[in-house]
Amino acid sequence: MAQDHIQTIAGLYAAFARKDIESVRSLFAPNVEWNAAENFIYADGNPYVGHEAVMNGIFKRLAEDWAEFTLSADEILGAGNLVIARGRFKGTFNANGASVNAQFVQVFQFENDQIVKVQMYTDTASFKDTIAHTRLASA
Repeated sequence: MAQDHIQTIAGLYAAFARKDIESVRSLFAPNVEWNAAENFIYADGNPYVGHEAVMNGIFKRLAEDWAEFTLSADEILGAGNLVIARGRFKGTFNANGASVNAQFVQVFQFENDQIVKVQMYTDTASFKDTIAHTRLASA
């Protein structure tokens, strides 16, 4: 079962890369709970509960705020109903053209073959530094 979940997460990243948000959405349980890293720029809605909250609070904001935002998993490991992915976020902040290249770890919990819980960790300082360039440029 863990191997199936690992493949699901690999598929999630592939769908995100294709900008196939409906396929991404279909992998989440209707009551999915998403927690962004503490101090992350999109942690203001933690926990995001349900499809609409996750799509609007995380994915829509990423699409609006960042050009060519990507995430690539260097490693995906799983055991039982948990999958852990480690990789990098990359993108260009639309407001100032500054780029980010930050590590991430995402922990996925499965129930009935759907993702029911996500905990994301990342280098929040890299994101804040990237966005801070806007304040400096506009000062």
